[in-house]
Amino acid sequence: MPWSEATQEKYRRSDDFRQNDLTDEEWRLVAPLIPAQGRMGRPRSTDPRRVFDAIQYMLSSGCQWRLIPSCYPPFSTVQNYFYAWSGSGVLERMLDVLRDAARRLSGRSDEPTAAVIDSQSVKTTESGGPAGYDAGKKIKGRKRHLTVDTEGSPIVLTVHTADIQDREAAADVIMDLLRKAPEVSKVFADGGYGGPRLREALARRGLPEVIEIVEKPKGVREFSVLPRRWVVERTFAWMGRCRRLAKDFERTETSSLAWARLAACRFLMRRVAREPNA
Repeated sequence: MPWSEATQEKYRRSDDFRQNDLTDEEWRLVAPLIPAQGRMGRPRSTDPRRVFDAIQYMLSSGCQWRLIPSCYPPFSTVQNYFYAWSGSGVLERMLDVLRDAARRLSGRSDEPTAAVIDSQSVKTTESGGPAGYDAGKKIKGRKRHLTVDTEGSPIVLTVHTADIQDREAAADVIMDLLRKAPEVSKVFADGGYGGPRLREALARRGLPEVIEIVEKPKGVREFSVLPRRWVVERTFAWMGRCRRLAKDFERTETSSLAWARLAACRFLMRRVAREPNA
């Protein structure tokens, strides 16, 4: 669906803090993935949609838990839901469902056959937790390792310390990718994934030719958009619109991964909800 003046007006948010609240179309996509009330305990008194709206506010603004506006449920309630959904795999399943929906709307099968891999190093804060120094980017913090399909929809997201080089972490990331999308036969990457170490690690797993390095054309020294490679960079840019990801504020890698998955779900959800046949 083209992003015209009519669609801009339809999906325009208000200018106050509610601009990050989900539209009815977006909530319709994620509501079936929210766990229902269990048989034990008191009846649920909190609306899960308002909880999800509060989490989206934090994701967009980057605020602290205690700074969630009072129009949302109490921060402790939102925090409990966030960690419960993260620990039970709700966010991972949400990402898978939204990716499949985005691929179907594009006329593609649910299972991708090619992927693109890249990483992003971000600084951590004084909150502590695992961290390392990325000598290439000169950043002390963590890395978000991402694989996407050829349209930029995230498939696998992992978080680890920044001192682990791309070629060292890529073998495990690719194995996770193939468990999630077993029909992938080619993974495109930049020169940071080149060299014998990664190829030998993949060969030991029976995947000697799955990685393909996309290099800059010979003689080109300035910036140029490389085929296949630009897709994953665009996805990082989309996720970067969420201020919560400007730095890694989390004490644990698990919590950091949860926020990254939420950012990935956010742009997929909006992409799918804007399609007329979604």
